[in-house]
Amino acid sequence: MAQSRDRSKRADGLVVLGGKPRVRPGAVWLVGAGPGDPELLTIKALKALQRADVVVHDGLVSDEILDLAPEGARRISVAKRKSRHTYAQDEINRMLVAFAQDGLNVVRLKGGDPFIFGRGGEELEACREAGVECHVVPGVTAALAAGASAGAPLTHRGSAQAVTFVTGHAAHGEPDLDWESLARSNHTVVIYMGLSTAPAIAARLMAAGRDGATPALIVVNASRADERRVKTTLGGLGEAASALSGPALLIVGEAMALAAEGEAEAVEALLKGATA
Repeated sequence: MAQSRDRSKRADGLVVLGGKPRVRPGAVWLVGAGPGDPELLTIKALKALQRADVVVHDGLVSDEILDLAPEGARRISVAKRKSRHTYAQDEINRMLVAFAQDGLNVVRLKGGDPFIFGRGGEELEACREAGVECHVVPGVTAALAAGASAGAPLTHRGSAQAVTFVTGHAAHGEPDLDWESLARSNHTVVIYMGLSTAPAIAARLMAAGRDGATPALIVVNASRADERRVKTTLGGLGEAASALSGPALLIVGEAMALAAEGEAEAVEALLKGATA
């Protein structure tokens, strides 16, 4: 009985030992912020964000979503851009662990989904190794938003029996992928971070047997107010990508023929604007 009187947990999260309060270890929440539209944030993600003491966020997370965190929550940007990283991944891992060990509730807020090219697995491993409580809240990944906004299903009976997500970015140039597998017909291939390597990716797919006339779609800033869509073909993918900038998805597959024309911009107009 004496021990139970000396140790109790208060409603504010403090553990009382021998009458002296001690902050209990905090937790890390790996939260998917979705593709950008605040209305695509999940309810669970919103609840986690509203309980945050610290928000460690990517550069793709919109201000509208960041503003849902408590006013007093500390915000830390660990934005990564091509060839320019504010923090190395190991530094981010250590930061998350350190804040949680200080008793803080840490939200690691990522664009899209934490486990789709978001390095969430590495951060989860770091927390586990340090004995830090870690929770994962999935988010709507950009590929789903891009297909939905364009009215182009990633899988479709008769024209897309499979879908594969790949990265178009590698440490040293084009990625090393199973091109023969990706070149199968009736198969949608979604390429993240592939604008700069689009010509090489298109050439590899066609060399592996994919028809150059296969429909393709490029979506920049999927789900956001400034979203841009360009319908093209696999053979024209490199040229179309050269006229664009920003976070983009390249989607190749027969089902992209269904993409809506309404908001898409003509490739020719974009190329003229880029060279004017």
